[in-house]
Amino acid sequence: MYKKITLPNGLRILTMPMANTKTATVLTLVAAGSKYETKDINGISHFLEHMTFKGTKKRPTPLDIAEPLDRVGGNYNAFTGQEYTGYYAKADGKHLDLLLNIISDITLNPNFDQKEINKERGVIIEEINMYEDMPSRKVGDVWEELLYGDQPAGWSTAGQKEIIARLGREDFVKYHKEHYVAPKVVVAVSGIIKQEEVVEKIKALFGTISDFKGEEKIPVKESQKKPEVNLVYKKTDQTHIILGGRAYNIFDDRHYAAEVLATILGGGMSSRLFGLLRDKMGAAYYVRTSADESTDTGYLATSAGIDNRRVEEIIGAILEEYKKVKKIKVSESELSKAKEHIEGGLTLSIETSDELASFYCFQEVLKKEILEPEEFVKKINAVTADDVLEAAQDIFRPEKLNLALVGPFEDKKLFADLLKV
Repeated sequence: MYKKITLPNGLRILTMPMANTKTATVLTLVAAGSKYETKDINGISHFLEHMTFKGTKKRPTPLDIAEPLDRVGGNYNAFTGQEYTGYYAKADGKHLDLLLNIISDITLNPNFDQKEINKERGVIIEEINMYEDMPSRKVGDVWEELLYGDQPAGWSTAGQKEIIARLGREDFVKYHKEHYVAPKVVVAVSGIIKQEEVVEKIKALFGTISDFKGEEKIPVKESQKKPEVNLVYKKTDQTHIILGGRAYNIFDDRHYAAEVLATILGGGMSSRLFGLLRDKMGAAYYVRTSADESTDTGYLATSAGIDNRRVEEIIGAILEEYKKVKKIKVSESELSKAKEHIEGGLTLSIETSDELASFYCFQEVLKKEILEPEEFVKKINAVTADDVLEAAQDIFRPEKLNLALVGPFEDKKLFADLLKV
């Protein structure tokens, strides 16, 4: 059973004790990501995440941060999304104090040494280059740009190389001061822990954090009247696509139906589209459909890496499956299988202390309210075949349909003409 405490300064603490593990995880999640950026600092959230591991006042070198965690066999890292930045460390529970000390230190006290910034910007630029050379990853950026255009939701989280090249220490100090503040930070600790002791330690470690309210993100604007295509030419042996429609944000209860619909279409090796594209047609290696929800946007889409020679055929096959699911109500058997798949996946994931911390912490940062696993499953189980049909009819409409593609093609009109549902 989790426990939530909000301190007078606005800092939220989540504790999730686990009886069946020997590990502990500390996760800090900050409501700051690429949606909080302006064009002139696009990429700073991700760059700042890198810089936290380059040194603090107490731990002035990267080795001072990494070596103690490596010594105890810890698993640690950080990540940046559109609406959050996270820092975590996991190890044997007897090293909990070490985890708390290091994660709190890098979250609150990065040095932002200019020499380290200059070195790390080269690392970031190479990371951007790496993503450019990974079509299966690049197509995600092409998709986001297609849906949201020239606004934070449509910009790359990694940023643009020309912006990364000019960011300086004052940019990081300002951004950290505006966003790494108590009301925007959640500290989650899970595993073999004692809740009361953990809370007292967090209070002490985060005692210096500002109670400034923090900067908010710019609301996303969406506008679409007809099917749209975003195409990036790249000489590849396989074409990578994302095909789907605008859907629901996390505050819209219809997103539970969208989750079930996505699972039916492409959630697992026995799903409709995996069976069709890979098993029956032999034209794709990876095929998956997922529903993505954030605080103000959402979509449901199928991703696939497909045979260059059969791109039109495969896109047509996916669209036919979309047409079918919006016309014919799913059977109770298929509906039940999808629900069990979602429940089983959740059960497996939260067996570990790091995934359990993530399950609760992400909800708190994005929604500021938490559903227990049992409550989430109850919401999924309440979805009916009619709900799935209504979601499919709403999502797979021409004015919501989009296709992003990376491959050896240049004729956008060719693909636009295919998008009929």
